[in-house]
Amino acid sequence: MPRAIVVHEWGGPQVLKLEDLPRPVPKDDEVLIRVRAASINPLDWKIREGARRANFSTPYYPGCDVAGTVEEAGAAVKAFKVGDAVYSMIGRSGGYAEYALAKAELVAPKPAGLDFAHAGAVPLAALTAWQMLIENGNLKAGQRVLVHAAAGGVGGYAVQMARYLGAYVIGTASARNHDYLHGIGAQETIDYNTERFESVVRDIDLVIDLMAGEVQQRSWGVIKRGGTLVCALGPPDSAQAAAAGVNAKAQSVRPDGAQLRQIGSLIDVGRIKVELAASFPLEKAVDAHRLSETGHVRGKIVLTMPAN
Repeated sequence: MPRAIVVHEWGGPQVLKLEDLPRPVPKDDEVLIRVRAASINPLDWKIREGARRANFSTPYYPGCDVAGTVEEAGAAVKAFKVGDAVYSMIGRSGGYAEYALAKAELVAPKPAGLDFAHAGAVPLAALTAWQMLIENGNLKAGQRVLVHAAAGGVGGYAVQMARYLGAYVIGTASARNHDYLHGIGAQETIDYNTERFESVVRDIDLVIDLMAGEVQQRSWGVIKRGGTLVCALGPPDSAQAAAAGVNAKAQSVRPDGAQLRQIGSLIDVGRIKVELAASFPLEKAVDAHRLSETGHVRGKIVLTMPAN
């Protein structure tokens, strides 16, 4: 039987259990994906810990995004056929598995230049960055963007996309990641271990906030009046935003197959590169979560599954 990771009780990484489950059956508007790689996202282990138990129940099947091949297509699906290489943010669950279901509208062709492991590292993080910059950030060419945690999964995509859109990009990261950030498009980098960003930057049009907390509080003063802060970790402080004359928006990523097609085209022409920090076999999901929880990963972590 196909294998999948299951959470029966909220807790630490040890609650991730590898189990045999029946192969899912697609509805008319779904595709069944034979998963070759699934991304690890901080959201996964926050749910696993029970931080969002109001929205999820056990048994919980973690995993938001996958890359693989179409194993079966529902009767109403016209855009994909068996054997197509695809990637998708399938939702908020079900990705850590050898087979996963996705609505066909949430699926896109896998970027031709990526193997499955690298493609699996794209959907949720890249969609988050895209939506933060374009939909909530309303980014325009020539604007100044500050990306916090710029070397992380979402941050790395945000740097590249902002540069592609014509922005002047500044990223905060530890010094060991500065060469990497300059290589993917950042014009300035700030070592958060030795510099306070508010001492060296000002007149920022858009802050991509991937840290929240104390970093967010220090960010209000560097944004020009009328500028915007978009936070991926919950609603920003509206009172502080109002006092600073800044637009404050919360980002909750949504699956979007059309946007993944756009992102894939940018990957295929070399405008966006994928940084893979580590890959683990499905049965090592516990180790993958432990690495993700360190908070010091450059790029993305994925789980991989064999072809057969």
